[in-house]
Amino acid sequence: LSESLVFGQCFFFTCHLYKYKFIQKNKTWDEAQKYCREKHTDLATVYDMTDMKRLRDSTEKQEAVWIGLRSNPETDNRTWHWSMPGVEFNDSETKWASHEPNDKLQPENCVRMDGFKWKDVRCNERNKFICYNGETILLKMLFWPEAQNYCRENHTDLVSGLNQLNDPDLKEQINSYDVWIGLFRDTWRWSDGSHFSFRNWDVEFVLIEENKTWEDALYYCRENYNDLASITNLKEQRWIQQKAKNASTPFVWLGLRYTCTLEFWFWVSDEVVGYKNWASGGSNDECDMSGGMERGGEHKWSSQPDNNTYNFICSAF
Repeated sequence: LSESLVFGQCFFFTCHLYKYKFIQKNKTWDEAQKYCREKHTDLATVYDMTDMKRLRDSTEKQEAVWIGLRSNPETDNRTWHWSMPGVEFNDSETKWASHEPNDKLQPENCVRMDGFKWKDVRCNERNKFICYNGETILLKMLFWPEAQNYCRENHTDLVSGLNQLNDPDLKEQINSYDVWIGLFRDTWRWSDGSHFSFRNWDVEFVLIEENKTWEDALYYCRENYNDLASITNLKEQRWIQQKAKNASTPFVWLGLRYTCTLEFWFWVSDEVVGYKNWASGGSNDECDMSGGMERGGEHKWSSQPDNNTYNFICSAF
């Protein structure tokens, strides 16, 4: 997150409830953390969807506020969590398939169950899934975070923990399916040291207001989110151009790349380049070129030298 996201929140802990106080001061995350620790307790921690609703209600409809969640992938190792609040992950109670987890396609931060064995996979695969308190396997094919959101909105959460996974009725249903379960890993930590697993990511797109080359932007998105953004339809174009308007550079990097070997443009997420929004003469089919979107105007795409440094858009998952 950049310094332009400038609102902070604080809480204190009483009777197992967090009381949230909205602070109308413009600060960086570090400044907000220091302020909350000096004048309250710490930046806000969120335990579950009930807390999330209370947190939203406290922010007076501001678009962006700081909370106490931070990631430092250079120093922090990824940690496994169960999606459902209150279900703790235990290394001694796992059902990994042989040679798993292996992080083969880096990063593989979500877990699919194949024949009752677990495999770490990319979170942007589409799979069927199981909700806790759901009556049957959901045959919708969704990304992991989409499946998590669906379960939270319609049931409780993605199925989490061996007690739930060992349910006889569930086992009978799973026999012929590969399904998402509620296991994931990340480098995010709560400011107050809480080990809560609750995350509530926007499954769309995030503007990163840091200036990076295309390759550095790609690595950043894959380490901290999912990937550099792909645009496959007009709806996604509109979502991303809304983010791009707030950039501090004339272009923002997308996950669009030209291959000299095969002589075509492709999305790094393996999506087909079907929908196109190139500026007139903007598609320069040369080596070492990648795709950027204009910050202003009609938000058209144009090829840019890889070593130019721009803000960039990550897909959250």
